[in-house]
Amino acid sequence: MYKNLLIASDGSELSVKALEQGLALAKALAAKVTVVTVTEPWTAVVSGEMGVAFPIDEYEQGCAANAAKVLDAATAMAKQMGVPCDTLHMKDQFPAEGIVEAAKQRGSDLVVMASHGRRGVSRLLLGSQANKVVTHSAVPVLICR
Repeated sequence: MYKNLLIASDGSELSVKALEQGLALAKALAAKVTVVTVTEPWTAVVSGEMGVAFPIDEYEQGCAANAAKVLDAATAMAKQMGVPCDTLHMKDQFPAEGIVEAAKQRGSDLVVMASHGRRGVSRLLLGSQANKVVTHSAVPVLICR
């Protein structure tokens, strides 16, 4: 069955639930686990005059600190559940692209992630990262709601 799981987490309540389910599945299957978090490129978040008020080095430090917080929490949860796991911070990528790339890099045979279930205008404006991962992934994707 599945031997190498990639679990995506952004630290949100929904992604923590997906992390729990992914770790439980990994434990049942005695599979390897990598937990990944992705941070977007600075230019995608800040443009124009805002760039002067929010320098790139501060953005990168904030992203690194947030990624460490998310990945440390995931490591603690995995340890508590008795599941060894690696962590990975994909920098300067859009979430779906980073998750798909991480799955390729790690040779994952299953991606586990949450879906925020956005609909209507919010989905149009924010997009669906889960849908993009499902569309572009070469391996199966387990979506947790």
